[in-house]
Amino acid sequence: MKHQQPHKLTALAMAVGALSFTVSAGSLAEDHHYHQGHRHSGHHHPVVSEQVPTSATEWFQAGETAVLVNKKDVEELRKAKNVILFVGDGMGVSTVTAARILEGQMDGRDGEFNRLSFEKFNNLALSVTASANQQTSDSAPTATAMVAGIKTNDGAISVEQSINRTEPSAEVTAAKSVKTILERAEDRGMSTGVVTTARFTHATPAVNYAHISNRDWEADSNLPAGATVKDIARQLLEFPYGDGLEVALGGGRSYFMPNTMNDPEYPTQKGRRADGRDLTLEWTSQYNNSEYVWNQAGFDAVDPKHTDHLLGLFERSHMRYEADRPADAAGEPSLAEMTEKAIKILQKNRKGYYLMVEAGRIDHAHHAGNAYRALTDTVAMSDAVKAAKALTNDKDTLILVTADHSHVFTIAGYPSRGNPILGKTAVAGVDAKDSLGLPYTTLSYANGPGWTGGMQRKEFNPANEGTVAVNYDGGKLRPDLTNVDTGNPNYMQEATVPMGSETHAGEDVAIYADGPGAYLVRGTLEQNAIYHVMADALGMRK
Repeated sequence: MKHQQPHKLTALAMAVGALSFTVSAGSLAEDHHYHQGHRHSGHHHPVVSEQVPTSATEWFQAGETAVLVNKKDVEELRKAKNVILFVGDGMGVSTVTAARILEGQMDGRDGEFNRLSFEKFNNLALSVTASANQQTSDSAPTATAMVAGIKTNDGAISVEQSINRTEPSAEVTAAKSVKTILERAEDRGMSTGVVTTARFTHATPAVNYAHISNRDWEADSNLPAGATVKDIARQLLEFPYGDGLEVALGGGRSYFMPNTMNDPEYPTQKGRRADGRDLTLEWTSQYNNSEYVWNQAGFDAVDPKHTDHLLGLFERSHMRYEADRPADAAGEPSLAEMTEKAIKILQKNRKGYYLMVEAGRIDHAHHAGNAYRALTDTVAMSDAVKAAKALTNDKDTLILVTADHSHVFTIAGYPSRGNPILGKTAVAGVDAKDSLGLPYTTLSYANGPGWTGGMQRKEFNPANEGTVAVNYDGGKLRPDLTNVDTGNPNYMQEATVPMGSETHAGEDVAIYADGPGAYLVRGTLEQNAIYHVMADALGMRK
């Protein structure tokens, strides 16, 4: 593998809003690239500059120094033994607020003054989600920022921003790869795991263990002809650090199965791999005390005390939304159940563990314009955080809860306290009206498939997402919602701009933190500073 020295910086920073990047006179980075870097010692004096980071090294140093600026005020001597990073994919602040209200209302309590489990954490900051090349980002660079400490381009999985989006070369990809906190944890002999409700090869989980220029290259059949880079699923099985991931739970088993093999749950459908490899079988073959499970019964039968490596893939593609999970005949565990099982396996290691837990389908429901499923999946993530808190100790476990990006999801009007959050905006039980005299809902989207002028507008169908409003008619006015049950789980909220899929949003998202190192989470941070908070808490910086 090619070795090279990172660039030296004397002063690095950029101003974004109220936040300035800062960098010390000496580099603080420790082996953040695959290639070896300098190490410096001595006191660090942050210097503010107007330079914009343009490389992985510069982003890494800027993020690390942003953490040191907070640390110099009040340094906490406690270090974390374990770190759990919860990511609500697409969980912007408006999503948290609406989910908080919905949870309270579903439980027969005051929704407005309810709090989700992680909202009770002691530390809070804002995270700037712009990527190296996009004002509004996708999940690949935003998740890379959190686990690799740098900013990169959209679509890129734990590689530098200088890589081409369609780079097919394994050698070039390796030279531009950036070491993740999971990989560093494995190097230290810690246990590691990733839990998600999305495909395990999807962007957010993949950034922990894979390095590739294009997030869509999930199986070998997705690779361009002649490519030598390994697909994302294969990289999980050929993971070169430590003893490999101890826990890998999520969806997407078709990406691990050959295209000649029938799916165990859907026997008329086959795998996606063209290389003939059954990666689920390889998992159990290469690890001692290992298990592969694909349904609820198999998951329930796993004994954490006697299982050291667990692979669970519970759907061909993404796992079901929490609201639809009970209808799955084969059964699949909840996010809270997967989190509990993961922690019980990982905590056996006296050296500690790193775990990422992603509520991946919040994002998908928002894209489909269906607030109900986005919010109930957010509540499910809150339940998972609560489960993690019950199994861990604040004295040795840092828990972070954040989002990779937001969505164009809004809470509008002047509804009375207690008004159903999924309902029409009403004051004292009387529907509020727009300027056309028509009622409107509290929740809506700035764009998406629920455009108000859509003809043949269909209800949301989780089995066939994307088949929504068609035959747009710009002359149509808003529909009259007077007799429409907007609280129906399949109702699609109205959208201002017609689009087949609702988009991400570019505003900051929240970071909630509790445990050793949580005090570093304050103010407005670039998203890549999250990595440095975790690394500092684990004592990886020095």
